[in-house]
Amino acid sequence: MDDQEVTYPVYSPASVIGIFSNALKLNATVNLIYLKGRYAYGGGKSYGNYYYDLLFSEGDHTSIGIRISSLLRSKITNNEVYTLRGFIEKSIKNSSIELRFVVDEIVQQEERSISEEELEKYALIQKKLETGSKDLETLIRDKMLKDEKVRVANIYGNNAIVQKDFFEGLDVSRKYFDISDHSCNITSSTAIISKLNEVSGPDYDIVALVRGGGDRQSMETFNDLTLSELFIKMNMVTVTAIGHTVDETLLDKLADKRFHLPHDYGAGLHAIAEKLSHERSNSRALLIDEVKKDMTKQFSEQVETLEKQLKKKNEEFTEAQKTYKEQGEAHNKTFSDQLKVRNEEFQKLQVTSGKQLEDLHKNFQEQQKQRQAEMESYKKEIASLHEKNVQSAINESTASLKVNLETLKQENIRLSQEVQGSKTDYMKIIITFILALVIGFILAKLV
Repeated sequence: MDDQEVTYPVYSPASVIGIFSNALKLNATVNLIYLKGRYAYGGGKSYGNYYYDLLFSEGDHTSIGIRISSLLRSKITNNEVYTLRGFIEKSIKNSSIELRFVVDEIVQQEERSISEEELEKYALIQKKLETGSKDLETLIRDKMLKDEKVRVANIYGNNAIVQKDFFEGLDVSRKYFDISDHSCNITSSTAIISKLNEVSGPDYDIVALVRGGGDRQSMETFNDLTLSELFIKMNMVTVTAIGHTVDETLLDKLADKRFHLPHDYGAGLHAIAEKLSHERSNSRALLIDEVKKDMTKQFSEQVETLEKQLKKKNEEFTEAQKTYKEQGEAHNKTFSDQLKVRNEEFQKLQVTSGKQLEDLHKNFQEQQKQRQAEMESYKKEIASLHEKNVQSAINESTASLKVNLETLKQENIRLSQEVQGSKTDYMKIIITFILALVIGFILAKLV
């Protein structure tokens, strides 16, 4: 008998993905839905008159891709909270199915309130403005005039490959620098803090955070308050080259020098070193003479520039203080209103709770009285039952004793009768015996 040939369906990878993609038919994929979250710009370019951005949840860093037309995108402000209407579309990439929200309408923009975290960030920026930034060019100039190498600590991510970009930008000026590479988990603020503590000290003149880009979610690491506070306390010149040209993190604002890309960082050092190298190539005497001639002018210009900068900073600070005061007053008013509502709710809750407690206490006392009455009733019933049981036992014992007494009386009567009868018989015998003796005696006499 020939074996029957086994038949089974054969699918291609594309067929399997298509089957599962078509199976994902939910209401959210065929109907218009509403999404609310923090809007974040994606790339700076549009594709087919559409932009591809992200919408983050307000409570965490979970995000979904956004596809939005150029017209609607022009009405969006980055990092603001919006309620959007649209639908979910699916796209297949290799063996994964990606969901994307297509925006049909901007429903509402939420008013942004100043959080405690933002106030702390603002305080750090103010602190940095007060202490001032260390000048990178001045540091390199001083080192080159002393024929000393500038000691640099570059902190990269684990398995990073952007060192090549940095050194390409640095080019031939590498000879002026003593560069040490350090690696850590660049997406973890804790790991970066540990590495900064490790390289802090007199061994380095510059410390730089170098990163070649990455997803926007991981950029939140560079907004960490603890990391930022440590960053502005460091004695070295601090540099950032985090790899995002659009976004500016808190560390970028607090750094003494910011570069967009690792290559820009290297090229920036090269430009400074090249400029100072050309200056050194001139005659020292000529340089000294030129410095003497221009000393007063430079000093005056510097003073004037510093005065202008100081005036500008004061104006910015005054404006910032005004803005902060207005925002603080608005925040305090909102907080006072919320506190008033909470106090009213708390007072109502206190009254309700007091009444409930009083009712519970009253019910408890009534239950106690009822239980006391029941206990008294139980005691009386028990006492009555006990008295009845004792009386019953006494009656039973009395009846038994009466019966026994009656029996004893009957028995005594009977015995008395028997004794009386016994006494009569004995007298008869005695009399008979006496008579017999008398008769015998008389007969004896007669004989």
